[in-house]
Amino acid sequence: MATIVVRKAARHDVDAAARTLAAAFQHDPVMSWILPDPDRRAAGLPRFFATMARHVFLPADASDLALRPADTAGGVALWTPPHRGNPSTPAELRTLPGILRAFGRRALAGKQVGDLLKKHHPTEPHWYLAMLGSAPDVRGEGYGSALLHSRLDRVDAEHAVAYLESSNPVNIPYYERFGFVVTGELRIPGGPTLWPMLRAAR
Repeated sequence: MATIVVRKAARHDVDAAARTLAAAFQHDPVMSWILPDPDRRAAGLPRFFATMARHVFLPADASDLALRPADTAGGVALWTPPHRGNPSTPAELRTLPGILRAFGRRALAGKQVGDLLKKHHPTEPHWYLAMLGSAPDVRGEGYGSALLHSRLDRVDAEHAVAYLESSNPVNIPYYERFGFVVTGELRIPGGPTLWPMLRAAR
């Protein structure tokens, strides 16, 4: 198998990253709860991921693309580094129009999930993996692993902590292989469960 090239995501990658993540999360339990209608979800997720990438994650300068041989995105990882913390109020305000367009009448459901994640977010400095996804046609071909190895090498060089929330129980063993450990359960009232996972400093 050819080596998968990983590079830092730039502002001009917003649309490619959004399309890749939207396809990856089309059947995700939490996204399916926020947008139950599959057609509405297919239309809304690219808008949501583009909004978050443009206003929150790419400005943090810590997100990556895993490239196919044709130099297009096969996988995407959206991170924030330890010094960034939660999005600033101005950044959150800039996301509102896009989130409203993405979720429509289900915007309050999206806010419910966001508030739950924020309430239980670790307070110690850490690298935060907010979203990781591979295009469905290359899933299982190592794009996610390439992204994780690339960024976790830097995390380990800094002897830093990493954190994520798994929105799908089938992904928990995958993250455990990279050293993440489940620390609890986050239950969305009337909705699915997320699993916070922490990777200790090395």
